[in-house]
Amino acid sequence: MRVGQGIDAHKFRDGDHVVLGGVRIPFTRGLAAHSDGDVLLHAICDALLGAAALGDIGRHFPDSSAEFKGIDSRILLRRVATLLLEAGYEVMNVDATVICEQPRVSPHVALMRTRIAEDLGVPEDLVNLKGTTTEKMGFTGRGEGIAATAIALIKARGG
Repeated sequence: MRVGQGIDAHKFRDGDHVVLGGVRIPFTRGLAAHSDGDVLLHAICDALLGAAALGDIGRHFPDSSAEFKGIDSRILLRRVATLLLEAGYEVMNVDATVICEQPRVSPHVALMRTRIAEDLGVPEDLVNLKGTTTEKMGFTGRGEGIAATAIALIKARGG
């Protein structure tokens, strides 16, 4: 078994929604990013890639590439799942946290779990998500952006 961690953060910009866990959430601002800015999926991708010693999301999907401009991060997560399979690994579980004051994450957790599990090809009970605040401290507390952390456990297939 192998474990990996992932962290991502994006600052707010003008907009009318954020995308978290593959779910479009109406909000008064958007997230500045080369892709759709889904910090949760980006952290999960990095955790999975790290567990398999396959580098990071920037190595596989560089923000200097026009191919990934505005891309749906669910596509990136599916590609990471394929990379894991090709490397001989399967996902054992993912545990992730979204860190922000707003928008509220909890009303969307069930749908996020469903989409992440679908994209990884695993049962929903292998995906755990939660939201937290920093009690108004730091950049997330001041409402300047959103961060996410993730931990993933993988194992060699058939092992």
